[in-house]
Amino acid sequence: MSVRRLADEQPTSFEFTPENRAWAEQEMAKYPPGRQASAVLALLWRAQKQNGYWLPRAAIEKVAAMLDMPNIRVLEVATFYTMFNLAPVGRHYVQVCGTTPCMLSGSDDIKAVCRERIGAEGHVSADGLFSWIEVECLGACCNAPMVQINEDYYEDLTRENFAKLLDDLAADRPVKKGSQIGRVSSEPVGGLTALATLYRVDERGAQSAPEPANDQAPAGKIGN
Repeated sequence: MSVRRLADEQPTSFEFTPENRAWAEQEMAKYPPGRQASAVLALLWRAQKQNGYWLPRAAIEKVAAMLDMPNIRVLEVATFYTMFNLAPVGRHYVQVCGTTPCMLSGSDDIKAVCRERIGAEGHVSADGLFSWIEVECLGACCNAPMVQINEDYYEDLTRENFAKLLDDLAADRPVKKGSQIGRVSSEPVGGLTALATLYRVDERGAQSAPEPANDQAPAGKIGN
């Protein structure tokens, strides 16, 4: 694992917004007195999200002060977990899964689009809109290849639909999260192949909750 260090250029201060400060205090209140350090991951994540998806030193020290922890303890957490970005990223931070199912399904094409559209891995585009890295499995193997952009998944990608997705994000046009080919959940591309009679099917061919059995009384109708 490579050494993770804070960015050379750092903002001089960090303050939670009033809304995020109130949220942080609610998180801290979930733990018994003296155990507020248990909220460190949640507060660091909120600070990162507020700061454009990267975590500066000032935010780390602010969280340490709120939780009554030494700065070095919070710095250790921030540098250990790769979910925390220690340097600026693009407004749309693209994490490309390159693990085996995605690789076999075409993640090399997705990485090629990133290089063409954004630049080298870890580089922030000149317009500040994008940066990307390759990551390990993101847990959407059935719908490979896929990426995570900020907090959302985009699945069933091809070179063409991924390039269009980036163009739409750059232009602030609405984008479709999840499968880019209309797949619902992790069902087969061609629809259900088993137990189809147990599920209702909507106009897209998507499965929904099974109908209650004939001998199952509606809620509130049990007994006299």
